[in-house]
Amino acid sequence: MTTPQSLSELFAIDTLLDAEEIAIRDTVRKMVDDRIRPHIGEWFEAAALPARELAKELGALGVLGMHLEGYGCAGMSATAYGLACQELEAVDSGIRSLVSVQGSLAMFAIHHNGSEEQKEEWLPRMAAGEAIGCFGLTEPDFGSNPGGMRTNAKRDGDDWVLNGTKMWITNGSIADVAVVWARTDDGVRGFVVPADTPGFSAPEIKNKMSLRASVTSELVLEDVRLPASAMLPKARGLSGPLGCLNEARFGIIFGAMGAARDCLETAISYARDRKVFDKSLAAYQITQAKIADMAVELGKGQLLAIHLGRLKDAGTVRPEQVSTGKLNNVREAIKIARECRTILGANGITLEYPVIRHANNLESVLTYEGTSEVHQLVIGRALTGEEAFR
Repeated sequence: MTTPQSLSELFAIDTLLDAEEIAIRDTVRKMVDDRIRPHIGEWFEAAALPARELAKELGALGVLGMHLEGYGCAGMSATAYGLACQELEAVDSGIRSLVSVQGSLAMFAIHHNGSEEQKEEWLPRMAAGEAIGCFGLTEPDFGSNPGGMRTNAKRDGDDWVLNGTKMWITNGSIADVAVVWARTDDGVRGFVVPADTPGFSAPEIKNKMSLRASVTSELVLEDVRLPASAMLPKARGLSGPLGCLNEARFGIIFGAMGAARDCLETAISYARDRKVFDKSLAAYQITQAKIADMAVELGKGQLLAIHLGRLKDAGTVRPEQVSTGKLNNVREAIKIARECRTILGANGITLEYPVIRHANNLESVLTYEGTSEVHQLVIGRALTGEEAFR
């Protein structure tokens, strides 16, 4: 028997990264392995996690808004941020979602579209994890079609009054601030809504079978009165929220590969230890065929993620390229999770191992930040020049 290679050795992934990127990746990996992994199964089963405590620890680590410049943010590269997302999702998609919504949706919206006053008020506290943000775009009847949103904002003197409902909002019930998108006479506009504003509430959504170690909520706005200064001045129309979604999708490209890697590493370890008919499960041809096929797809997905990270760092990545990465990597990650479950047999359905938890979480990742069908149409439009959404 030869000495087994690691999954990263098969594709020599580390040769594509510089020393700083490797250090960031390894630092995040150590933190989640030491602090989160021992508890994540319990948190998933209980559908509860110490989100505020974790936010402060993640803020101290520097991963909240780490790809943004100034205002207490680390100002790291897109590739480094992606590698951090990979390690966060290797422990659980819910942890990566907390970081992704905080940094790539709520903080990014304020950073790129906000006034200087809004940035100074919120970004340093959010980067430190002292304030938690959420992003209110999706509505009960308008997910893939945000242009149909019913939430509205109307002028009343110098104020804005918001009414409407948002759905499936990560961090909503624990948020200190919400970035809410609403229809106005001037098109879709974004608003910075402190959670203690009268008329704002965020009831938590219960009975989830996926992303249980993540807070998911409804946002209800009933005559929420805001000053004129609450509007994000640089965002007008759907390009504002869609630009934020593109940021979040980028993190998922890396993150999904983290979940897949954790499943495959678990399956390989299990197969080597498990004895079937007096030899290890890993010694059977069909098991090795499964492992080989999954490793190839994992490596291809990681290479795609790093390539898109380099394009993003160069400022040349296009939305359809991000859609390509999200479509492929989540689709392959969920296939890997399901195949790894078969290697673990009945043990694969328990929370003693991470595989079924990752598989359940990836069911949500498959559809949020754009369903697979939406990304197929984005890619199809880019290649044919034809609009097929309607």
